[in-house]
Amino acid sequence: MKRLLFAVGLVASLGACGKSQQKVEAPTLQPANPVALGKMVQGVQAAQGATDASGKDRAISLLEEAVKADAGLWEAHYNLGILLADKGDLGTAERHLATAQQLAPNAEDVAVALSEVRRRRGDAQGAVDALAPFVKDNPGASYAPVALIGALRESEKIDEAIAQAQQVLVRHSKDPRALAELALSYLDKGELDTAELLSEEALKADTKSAIAERTAGLIKLNQGDDAVAFRHFARASELDPKDTTARLNVATVLLEAGIYDKAVEQFRAALEAEPENSSAALGLAAARRAQGKRDESGPYLEAEKLIKGVLDREPKNLEATYNLAVLYADFLKRPADALPLYQRFLDQAPKSHPAHAEAEKALAALNNQKK
Repeated sequence: MKRLLFAVGLVASLGACGKSQQKVEAPTLQPANPVALGKMVQGVQAAQGATDASGKDRAISLLEEAVKADAGLWEAHYNLGILLADKGDLGTAERHLATAQQLAPNAEDVAVALSEVRRRRGDAQGAVDALAPFVKDNPGASYAPVALIGALRESEKIDEAIAQAQQVLVRHSKDPRALAELALSYLDKGELDTAELLSEEALKADTKSAIAERTAGLIKLNQGDDAVAFRHFARASELDPKDTTARLNVATVLLEAGIYDKAVEQFRAALEAEPENSSAALGLAAARRAQGKRDESGPYLEAEKLIKGVLDREPKNLEATYNLAVLYADFLKRPADALPLYQRFLDQAPKSHPAHAEAEKALAALNNQKK
C-alpha cells in the first residue's frame, strides 16, 4: 500500500520532530475493495503532486471516496487524517485516525499521528491514550515510546514520563530524543541541575541533534541565560535548516518578554522560510497585535489579515479561530464579529482545550452585551 510522505505538520513537545520513519506491520484484513484501493492510490499521488490548496483538496476528495467505498481500508483513513490535520480540520482528522487505529492497532505511524492531533486539540490525556496501548505491546518501537514521554509530560504525569524515558534508555542508553525528553521532564519538576546534566548527555550522545540543541536552549531560558539559549536555538536551526521550530522558540520567548519588535523579526523570518507555517503566522499576528495602539490600528489590521490567511487555508484551525475572536472582541472592538467565532471555537474544541473556559466567559459576556 502506498503511504503519504507528509508529516502531520505539527510542533511536537520537543519541536517539529518530522515524520515517522518506522516500519509498520500491516494487520491481517480482508482484501481491499479494488475501487477503494484505486481511489486511495490516486489520492496519495494527488497529494504528493499537490502544489496548491486545490491539489490537496482533490487528494482529500479521492481519499474520502476511498473510505466510503471501503470503510475497512485503514491506510485510506490514515492518509485522509494526515491531510485533514495538515489543513487544520483536527476534529475530522481525529475521527479518521481513530478509525485507522481501531483497524490497525499495530501501526506505529497511526498511533503517533493520532496522539499528535489530539495534543493539538488540547486533549493531553487523549494523546497519551493513543500511544500507551501500542507502546505496551511494542516497547522497542522506534518513535512511539519517545512520543509517549512527551504526551505524559504534557498531561502533567511527570513521574510517569520519567519512568517511560528510563524504560526507553534501558534499551537505547544514548538516545538523544529520550534524554532530551527526560531533561524536559525534570525541568517541569523544577530540578534544573538534573535537567541540565541530562541535556548535556543528550548533546554528547549526538552532536548533530537539533532536538538536543532545542532542549538545551529551553533549559538555559529557564536558568535565565537567554544569550546561551539563543545560541542553542541558532545551532538547532543550522542542523535542521528546514525546521523553523528553533526560530519560533526564539520568537515566542521574545514575545513573552515583551520585546515585540525583535519577535516580529523572528516570526517574519520563519514565514519567509515557510510561507504557509500557521504557527509562524499566528505568532506574528500576536506580536503585531501587541504593537497596536488605540490610535494606531495598523498592527491590529495586519494581525487580522494574518489570522484570516490561516483560516483561508485551514477553516477549522482552533487557535486561529480563537485568536481572531479575541482580536475582534478586545482590540478592534467588533463584538458582532467576535461572537460567532467564539461560538465556532466552542463547537469544535474539546472541553479540555486550555482556552475553552475563557472562550465560554467571553461568549457569555458578549451575549449579555446584546441584551
